[in-house]
Amino acid sequence: MSEIIDLNLVELVQKIKKKELSSKEITKAFVDRSEKSKKLNVYITDNFNEAIKSAENFDSKPNFEKKLPGIPIAVKDLFCTKNLRTTAGSKILNNFVPPYESTVTQNLWDNGAILLGKLNCDEFAMGSSNETSFFGNVQSPIGENLVPGGSSGGSASALAAKLTPVTIGTDTGGSIRQPASFTGTVGLKPTYGSCSRYGIVAFASSLDQAGPMTSNVEDCALLLEVMSSYDLKDSTSVEFKRNNYLQNLNENIKGKKIGIPKEYITDKMPKEIEDLWQNGISYLKESGAEIIDLSLPNTPYALPAYYIVAPAEASSNLARYDGVKYGFRSNGENLIDMYEKTRSEGFGNEVKRRIMIGTYVLSSGYYDAYYLKAQKVRRLIKNDFDEAYKKVDAILTPSTPSSAFKINEKTNDPVSMYLNDIFTVPINLAGLPAISIPAGLDKKGYPLGLQIIGKAFDEQNILNIAYSMQKKIKFKNVINDWWLK
Repeated sequence: MSEIIDLNLVELVQKIKKKELSSKEITKAFVDRSEKSKKLNVYITDNFNEAIKSAENFDSKPNFEKKLPGIPIAVKDLFCTKNLRTTAGSKILNNFVPPYESTVTQNLWDNGAILLGKLNCDEFAMGSSNETSFFGNVQSPIGENLVPGGSSGGSASALAAKLTPVTIGTDTGGSIRQPASFTGTVGLKPTYGSCSRYGIVAFASSLDQAGPMTSNVEDCALLLEVMSSYDLKDSTSVEFKRNNYLQNLNENIKGKKIGIPKEYITDKMPKEIEDLWQNGISYLKESGAEIIDLSLPNTPYALPAYYIVAPAEASSNLARYDGVKYGFRSNGENLIDMYEKTRSEGFGNEVKRRIMIGTYVLSSGYYDAYYLKAQKVRRLIKNDFDEAYKKVDAILTPSTPSSAFKINEKTNDPVSMYLNDIFTVPINLAGLPAISIPAGLDKKGYPLGLQIIGKAFDEQNILNIAYSMQKKIKFKNVINDWWLK
């Protein structure tokens, strides 16, 4: 069994196609390990029995033409899965069973994948540590009482702990890349419009994007191939020629121009992060890339702009949860009383905080002062990147300002928590693709990541750069299975 869970996605696909392993053997290996790993609290709803049945069905009539033939995959509980509970980590959706499937997960099943279950996440994807979930915080396999990052913390933890060979998350302001950095895994936020948002529980509609979370760059390329598609059901989906990202993976980056933005260098940056960044620059130089210093002058305004735009959109999106048609309902003396009690009891503190901020900035007299101004700043941030890409092919930065922190360390300091997204938020505001790859360990032995930011719809380029760096870094995630003891 240990040999199976140690294989990456590409290897598992090859083993199945060569008939060296069956889908049932692989599925059972991940189910058995998941059942022994409840201390990590990664699953909200498991689908283990059905997954084993689906694996048996696949083995009886295998289809090796599919890209994920009989591969079991657990997914973030923000993706609607037909006839299987989808909660978004919230009490208000505790009993919600969707009658439809999200496009991204349907793409997985159409390519032969099997659903292992739904993974824990920050409530409505609002959080950087997976501590806002109604179902309790997720533990990181990296160390006891350590956060896995958020909001896709359950996905990152399950992947790092080898409870699923790969997984998918969503990224609104860094929610794939930050937990990937914290857990020593690979996380890619695709270009906005690359992966359909249909069937994904919405947080901030102009920022949300689904993406792959994997143990290496090759798996990331394959999973992106499957996830990304044009979708008429999503008005923000973009029709463009999608690559065979894995087949076109190339470690030769000689002559590539990589930008280093001076605004990401701060006085408060820990020396470990600065050293990691310098090591990344050295790896790129060794591979024949040219390093170019550049400026993204509006970067300091990204975080405040994001924390106006995202809560405003959340306030609008979450207005639908009123206890009338679906989800949790509290008893009230009249309709208004029912609304008030349902929303006050159904939402957690962080969600209520963001709804209140969002409602305030959209209110009469403040819309122009805050929301409109934030949208103008967003345009300036996008312009900065547009100018930068006239000189460079990609940009290299740290993924996070620190390694993983302890559970409850920042729960009483929302501003400190929000600062975790300082390196990732500008990319969402500009709608660009970015990948976080594991690049080293800090003095405590916790993983640290580097982020490669690309031009819109240039995922192949950043995957190639990440692939080249991965071969140089040779990162090895050392996990001692402490939660099994």
